[in-house]
Amino acid sequence: MSIGAQVGQHDNSHTGERAAAPGKGTGAPGKGTGAAGNGSGEPGKGTGAAGIAGPRRRPSLPHVPHAGLLVVLVLIVVFAVTQTDAFLTSTNLINVLRQVSVVAVIAAGLTLLMTAGGMDFSMGSNVSVTTAVAAQLVSHGHSPWLAIVVAMALSIAIGLVNGLVVTYTAVAPFVATLASATMLDGLALLIINGLSISIGTRLSWLGNGKTFGLPHLLIVAVIVLALTAFVMRYTSFGRDAFAIGGNEDVARLSGIRVSRDKLLLYALAGGLSGLAGIMLLSRLAASSPGTGGLTLQLTAVAAVVIGGTSLAGGKGSIPGTVLGVVLLGVVANVLNLLQISSFYQQISVGAVLLVAAIANLLQRRRS
Repeated sequence: MSIGAQVGQHDNSHTGERAAAPGKGTGAPGKGTGAAGNGSGEPGKGTGAAGIAGPRRRPSLPHVPHAGLLVVLVLIVVFAVTQTDAFLTSTNLINVLRQVSVVAVIAAGLTLLMTAGGMDFSMGSNVSVTTAVAAQLVSHGHSPWLAIVVAMALSIAIGLVNGLVVTYTAVAPFVATLASATMLDGLALLIINGLSISIGTRLSWLGNGKTFGLPHLLIVAVIVLALTAFVMRYTSFGRDAFAIGGNEDVARLSGIRVSRDKLLLYALAGGLSGLAGIMLLSRLAASSPGTGGLTLQLTAVAAVVIGGTSLAGGKGSIPGTVLGVVLLGVVANVLNLLQISSFYQQISVGAVLLVAAIANLLQRRRS
């Protein structure tokens, strides 16, 4: 007889009865009580029956972030490869990278701003003004570096004005920045007088230059995206942006300087718009009516939204934004290679934006 059983017999009025009662309720675990008295040498007996009777958990598949976007991108690439031989050529791929680099810089600033619950529909129009001002300065003989500094300062000021209106008035960000976009589009046309202003090869080192085979525009975009991802993930400013987007009132009560952070976010969005404008000017070597504007803005918004950034704030992802930018760039390139009308490109961007917005809403309701 085991030591545990003897103890149960000598004290059956108290300890034994209390130990036996759970045994009756669970069967096999009651036997484990006696075995455990042998020095806990066989703990497996106490749970063996329960382990046999219990359901086995199915091994769960590893979670792959943005798996849906990756699948869609792979399918489009496969389709492009089977339909045209020009897609995988180095010339075409470098052209795609140059094109998406400008959108990526705008989308980086927009991702951080939308994560904080903000919105700036004037970034594309800010690009128009930036390219117009820089083109006029360069074409009149001024240093390209002076043109870059002036254009960047102007773009930051535009973003700061948007931030002041949104932060210190009751005007919704969508309305305020859309009004700003309309005014900036008109201002850009006034600056270039509705004509195309050429800068020649003054900025070709940026627009067409390469380092280790990589376009300079791509290098700039990668640096901007990496810094934005670092800020969002590892700095208090980035964490505060998530908190502001989640609940602005709670963030303010938690000690976050909401007004200051929102001004900085809009100024940053303006500055990145200016940088994108300089990049676009260097690639096109001219500023023309229609450069930048609403089309560029909607492409950036679509890339950010389909990348998983919430329209309501509180959620954002730079890797998702990168996938969104690449996806839209590849779609536009495939349409060009297949000689499909460019009008379908705008249709495709609008359709992708609508589907992404609906999916974003459904996901938020589900969570």
